[in-house]
Amino acid sequence: MSRLHTVVIAWLLCLCAWVAQADSPASTLQASVDRTRVNTGETVELTLESDDATLFGKPDMSALDADFEVRDTRQLNSLTTLDGNVHATTRWLITLMPRRSGSIEIPPLKLGELISQPIALQVVEVEPSQDQEQKLAPVFMEASLDQDTVYVQAQAVLTVRIYHSVSLFDDSSLTPLQVPDTRIEKLGDTRTYEKQINGIRHGVIEMRYALYPQQSGDMTIPAQEFSATMVQDIPEVSQAAATGQPAVATSPKPGKLMRVMSAPLPLKVKPQPANYPANIPWLPARSISLSENWSPDPAHTQIGDSLTRTLIAKAEGLSSAQLPPLPATEVSALRRYPDQPQLSNQPDERGLVGSREEREALVPNRPGDIEIPAVDLVWWNTLEDHLEHSALPARTLQVSINPALSVDMPVSDNAGMTLIGVPVWPWQLSTVLLSFTTLLGFGLWWRARWQPALTRVAQAGPSPRSVLDDLKRASLANDSQATRQALDAWARQQPETLADMAARFVPLSDALDGLNGALYSETGTLWLGEDLWKAVKALPAVEKPVDPNGGESLPPLYPK
Repeated sequence: MSRLHTVVIAWLLCLCAWVAQADSPASTLQASVDRTRVNTGETVELTLESDDATLFGKPDMSALDADFEVRDTRQLNSLTTLDGNVHATTRWLITLMPRRSGSIEIPPLKLGELISQPIALQVVEVEPSQDQEQKLAPVFMEASLDQDTVYVQAQAVLTVRIYHSVSLFDDSSLTPLQVPDTRIEKLGDTRTYEKQINGIRHGVIEMRYALYPQQSGDMTIPAQEFSATMVQDIPEVSQAAATGQPAVATSPKPGKLMRVMSAPLPLKVKPQPANYPANIPWLPARSISLSENWSPDPAHTQIGDSLTRTLIAKAEGLSSAQLPPLPATEVSALRRYPDQPQLSNQPDERGLVGSREEREALVPNRPGDIEIPAVDLVWWNTLEDHLEHSALPARTLQVSINPALSVDMPVSDNAGMTLIGVPVWPWQLSTVLLSFTTLLGFGLWWRARWQPALTRVAQAGPSPRSVLDDLKRASLANDSQATRQALDAWARQQPETLADMAARFVPLSDALDGLNGALYSETGTLWLGEDLWKAVKALPAVEKPVDPNGGESLPPLYPK
């Protein structure tokens, strides 16, 4: 029996270990590079990252020997604690130099049982004329533009590179880039890598800028100046030289201050094309895309439901500040509550990608089909040099009746004789019955005029005074939910619906819009109910008031 128990316990332990391994998140070996486009002779930094704390050693890099020269390998370990959970991360930083030009793939690397994903790399061949023009000085710099001609307010990418074959102190400085009548956006952080020039290894400091000229005509990008102090290796003779065995050692000592400058660059700025539509924002870009998201799914929508529509515009070659506001959803059957637009810029290899995100809450106020118009954005394609449109198609919302809000909703918008999908004869029959009961009631009222006065029966339910007190208390306390409930209870005791009262009294309509905004909008702003209470108190009476209890008014005290 004891052996059987031992086997069962061992089997359960193995099962628990297998379940724990299945539930734990699988470790991965993520690969990334600092840039995917390099020139021949330049290095690229490959980063491998894993969150498996049990990994030791370094990745097998034998697969890189065919197309790359491994210059350096570093390992970084980090340990972070968040909410009591310890998270360990291991990174390997590998400096690679491509052996050839063209499209090269960094192959998958293996570390234990983990394998990284491949990465495509584009290596551009540098023309021989450019190599011949490289200076042999220990420090020099160059500046280049991605294009010589651009449209006004379009993007031109300026790249400034500083080459140094000697070590530099930390006192280096670069003059700030200032171009008249031009908006300047820095593209990402400063890059550092290595490059072989004439067989000599050089360190490279690279800065990239997006330039947006604001006026057409010929302009010049001014020269940039870089200054730094070199670290020179000065030979020193050690004490061993006195014994007849000279030994030369080197030690860093401060050298002279170097100042280098780049050449000025001409740039031709073209004006806006004549065939571009007037009264439309000028948008010169490489590409612009539009997208929309709905939350929740608008397929099943009822009156009073809150739908969030998100419109996103992304432009390659423009900053987010240049993107105009997107067309608002102006539909009479929808209450609209917009949020503040979200702007963001993301640098990439070809410049800046600006995005504009606009969100709005839409609340239907009637049933049936609601048409949402199409969104059309006109822009100029700078790559193909022609006019283009980016559009979102129109859509139809099918809104059904919400039973919870039927008290405050009118029967129809145009006071028609029929409702959608409802037969006509029930309404005709109800009209005949209503006419008959009206005549009967009038006859009873005429007969009751000559009868002695009777004591009225006490009203069932809350009194009008208590309901009005509840509405005042909730509105002055700025409680939107309690105010809505008290408002519905007060409206049921009135001779007309809440929609009719709002239609004939503008302050009450505005106050109801503010209450609906607090109930359905996602902005979370504070709602103040004092205006609603004032509007209810100031509501004028109808021309022919009707007693809700069905009783007649008292005769005048002194009839004529």
